This record gives sequence, C-alpha cells and structure tokens, in this order.
Amino acid sequence: MCAVVLVAHDLTKRFGSTIAVDRLSFEVHEGRVTGFLGPNGSGKSTTMRMMLQLDRADRGSATFDGRRYRELRHPLREVGALLDAKYVHPTRTARNHLRAMALTNGIPYPRVDEMLGLVGLEEVATKRVGGFSLGMNQRLGLAAAMLGDPHTLLFDEPVNGLDPEGILWVRNFMRTLAGEGRTVLVSSHMLAEMALTAQDLVVIGRGRLISQGRVEDFVRDAAGSWVEVRSPQVAELAQLVEARGARVSMGEGAFSASGIEAATIGELAAENGIVLHELSPKQASLEEAFLEVTRDAQQYRSGSPVRRESGAGEPR
Repeated sequence: MCAVVLVAHDLTKRFGSTIAVDRLSFEVHEGRVTGFLGPNGSGKSTTMRMMLQLDRADRGSATFDGRRYRELRHPLREVGALLDAKYVHPTRTARNHLRAMALTNGIPYPRVDEMLGLVGLEEVATKRVGGFSLGMNQRLGLAAAMLGDPHTLLFDEPVNGLDPEGILWVRNFMRTLAGEGRTVLVSSHMLAEMALTAQDLVVIGRGRLISQGRVEDFVRDAAGSWVEVRSPQVAELAQLVEARGARVSMGEGAFSASGIEAATIGELAAENGIVLHELSPKQASLEEAFLEVTRDAQQYRSGSPVRRESGAGEPR
C-alpha cells in the first residue's frame, strides 16, 4: 500500500455567508496521480490554496508528511505547486523569474536552465513573461513547481491553454513523476484527460467530499458496466440472459445486458447453438460517472441538449 503523504482534515472556508469548503477531509498517496474533480464553484482552488496556507482555513488543516506548509524549512524543495499560471511579474524574463525563486530557497542556478529545458522554454528564456501566451505561462509554472525537485506536487488546471502536443506531454510528465514515487494532486475539468492521467480520484461538490478512491472503482460504482450483444437470434438469447437475472435493453438486432458477465452470455449462446456477431463488455466513461455523482452539486446548469436516437444502449 502506498504511503499517505498529503492529508486534508476537516477543511472549512467561508466567504461571508457562503461556505466554499465544508468540513472536507481526504488523503493523497505517494506514487500516484490523484485527480481532484468537482463542478465549477465546488471549492477545488480554494482547497488547494488552504493547503498551501495562501487562504486561511476557518477550520481544519492540511499536512505534508505530517507538517503544515509553513512548517516546511525549504518549501519549494518539498512541495511544488502551480495554482495560477498568470501570477508572474510581467516585466521579468522567464529565467529571472525562476532565478528569484531559486535564490529564496537555496536552489543552485543551473537548476533554472535545466527546468527551462525540461518544459521547452529555452528559446524564450530571456523574453519578458508579460508577452507569453497562456500555454507558455503554464509551462513556466510547471518549471517553477519542479524547481526544487519536490516530492509532492499540486497542479490546478495545468493543461489550460496547451495544444494537443503539450497536453500529451503534461500527461506523460505527471505519470512519470508518480512513477518516481512522488505524490501528485491535479485538478482539471478535462475529464477525458483525467481518465488517461489519474489513478485515484477525489471528487467534491459544493465544498463537500462526494467520493474518494481508484478511478476504475469510481466509474464502476457511479455509472456501472454492461455487455453489448449482437446476434441473428437476439430475442432467444435475450430471454436466456434475462432468465439468469440480468437486466436487458433491446435494440435492433442487438441488446445490452447488465448484471451478467460477457463470458456467461457466451457460454449461454454456445450451449444453445446461438450465433454471436458481437459480445463486447462496456463501461461508462469517467465523464458519465462524474456527471452522475455530481448531478445535485452543479452550481451552474445548462439547458438539455437534443438527444440523438440510438439503438441498443446502456440499460437504465
């Protein structure tokens, strides 16, 4: 079992009469990428700011290996963070921005150029940050987070403004960091990307914890799995599957079944001489699972889109 490195305990934050974070507790393990998910206004950014003691918690605490952030002797060497990529003095060059951070934390200057090279900003190292695009600022923020070679990293929407190549690079970068035994907590609204990047999830809504655990467990428990079946004898096979206690949703020349394994359906077909054209185990996406569990925690709602007609689908 991976060690617990980052612990949030009973974190609470009010802004006037609004409760932004409400008695929030969760754990983040080393050697894992943990996705921090929630609808707009759910309190993710405020939680991360409280972890770094940039915002004062009204109640509760967050610790890194048992210590609060302000108790860390050399914080950049232990915890790296990218919370706001644009929060950089616009007249400084990329290199001087990192050098100022290195100087205050006793980090050797050669590390600055090493990190600029890591994120692909060598050619603009002497350019003023005020002229950078959002994507370039994100890369500079990643370099700053890694400057002290920390064990724990916090990223708030790190792929905003990046092109597809940059998004792929960040995904591989985070998985590499976790593979080195580091602890990575990353918030994002790009759920398809999180499905490819994170192993664990912390999901919140309206400032409260909704779910914590492995990605696959979250998706299975929240949105379920089913089996898609196609056969020229679909009605006969569907009756056999229903007799085994499965839920069946019929389509044209096909059906979907939940509560039964694909192997069991295949065995039923073989035992009864039924031809199969398709037997495909399916699972809901992270996006579908997320929308299901946060249905009552959405602060802003859009109108319902026009639904596209389909054949067999997931049983409801």
